[in-house]
Amino acid sequence: MKVRIFTLGCKVNQFESQAMLRQLEERGYEPVGESDASADITILNSCAVTAASEQKAVKLIHRIRREAPETVIVLTGCMAQTQPECGGRLSEVDIILGNKRRSDIIPILDRYFSDNKKIISVEEYRRKDEYEDLVVDDFSERTRAFLKIEDGCNRFCSYCIIPYARGRVRSSSLEYITKEVRGFYHNGYKEVVLVGINLSSYGSDNGLGFSDAVSAACEAADVRIRLGSLEPESMDIETLKIISKYDNFCPQFHLSLQSGCDETLKRMNRHYTCADYEKIVGDIRSVFENASITTDIMVGFAGETEEEFRRSAAFVEKIGFAKVHIFPYSRRPGTAADRAPDQISADIKKQRAARMAEAAKRTRETFLKSQIGRTEKLLVETRNKDGRYEGYTPNYTPVFIDADDSIVGKIVDVRITDIYGDGCFGELMDSK
Repeated sequence: MKVRIFTLGCKVNQFESQAMLRQLEERGYEPVGESDASADITILNSCAVTAASEQKAVKLIHRIRREAPETVIVLTGCMAQTQPECGGRLSEVDIILGNKRRSDIIPILDRYFSDNKKIISVEEYRRKDEYEDLVVDDFSERTRAFLKIEDGCNRFCSYCIIPYARGRVRSSSLEYITKEVRGFYHNGYKEVVLVGINLSSYGSDNGLGFSDAVSAACEAADVRIRLGSLEPESMDIETLKIISKYDNFCPQFHLSLQSGCDETLKRMNRHYTCADYEKIVGDIRSVFENASITTDIMVGFAGETEEEFRRSAAFVEKIGFAKVHIFPYSRRPGTAADRAPDQISADIKKQRAARMAEAAKRTRETFLKSQIGRTEKLLVETRNKDGRYEGYTPNYTPVFIDADDSIVGKIVDVRITDIYGDGCFGELMDSK
């Protein structure tokens, strides 16, 4: 039978989708693309970070059923875990599979095809849950692979539903990291991105540290190692010095800020101040030459005044981020922030998001200009509509070059000469 999968949300979801596809393929199922409405099974790996992400999942379910009346629809992911009753109300969904039950996808499907009755299989997380090793060999045509090494979060930020969707921190073994990185290397990947729900908490449950995981990955094979999203306070100077020893480590740090105002951070139950964050960024830039700092910023959080917003926007410009992802605050039932007073209207959130985007645009332009004249190693990935080839430098600057198809998947030396759209243009110098 044919199976396709739609993945919403984070890179962890992307990794877990591939792990499910691998299990299904080994069982004899045939993976097909998202557009193939003839698929016998359609899996939707959902996200629950915002209300918009859940609405997107619901709309997609309706569309799938219209286009493929006979397909078996499986809803999994964080929406399935936190709101199984929502999936239960969706008549189009045949199977609801919680985050703890992904490895049971085969027996669950066998059961469904045996009795043809709707299945809801969602198990709550417990404090002593162990990390589940998942194996992924292939990410289709990508030159970059994702490796999940941590799951869960203990932080309980006041706005976030994810600890309820993912449970407490659980870390993989170092042996698992080494084995999987080597596997990606032997399958031709040039870069591996370490990801997790709270990646920088790796090891807090098993006596290890985040630098142990990065070291294991960097030492496993001759591939570039990049990090997914990080909580900033875990990036202490000792950790930075340890991981800076590796030439194959990519100096891009996505440090989730959320707000550049201390009062807002306190209401969010974030565990640092703006001064703490600024020091961490300074430490990174002192240890790594030409590091890029990217971030997430939330606008319109409950109680955010105009003055607090202005301070947040000013802090964004002060730090000089290479890129900023901006999110209007989305209320999540069951969280402390959802019950907080002084909720901000949708119109004000929209206005503040636009104003924050202007500040982020200025820091982006400054960063891109700082890359001009540099010679960097570019991992070439795709060809754009203009016929130019796009890749990323170690600090994740997108660079476009004139070349031919033979260059895709290679690491080449380029000299950056100008800004090009939301990236840079470069001249090809050499390849390997």
